[in-house]
Amino acid sequence: MAKSDKENEQAGSESGTPTVKWDGSKMSSSYANVCNVTSTREEVSLLFGTNQTWVKGGKEVVVELSDRVILNPYAAKRLSLLLQNVVSEYEKRFGEIQIGIGQQVPEGSSH
Repeated sequence: MAKSDKENEQAGSESGTPTVKWDGSKMSSSYANVCNVTSTREEVSLLFGTNQTWVKGGKEVVVELSDRVILNPYAAKRLSLLLQNVVSEYEKRFGEIQIGIGQQVPEGSSH
């Protein structure tokens, strides 16, 4: 059961840990069925887009990029751990997600 804002504030003040208040008033949403990740020493870039190719077997796949999220390596690692946990919980409830041959995306791949 989710805690109320008042319960969260009290829990934060009792433990000495700051309370996080999520403000979604300026948030926008977009859909992506393709993601690519690039990185440098200082940052990790997540590129999101939508596959625009509707005919299978073509020689070219067109991906319309819509969003880029740039993270520092620490935030990227936290995101990686959060995603691992979410996918693990999903698979416990609904079964293993099959992503294709070999089940792993090769390093350096753009999937």
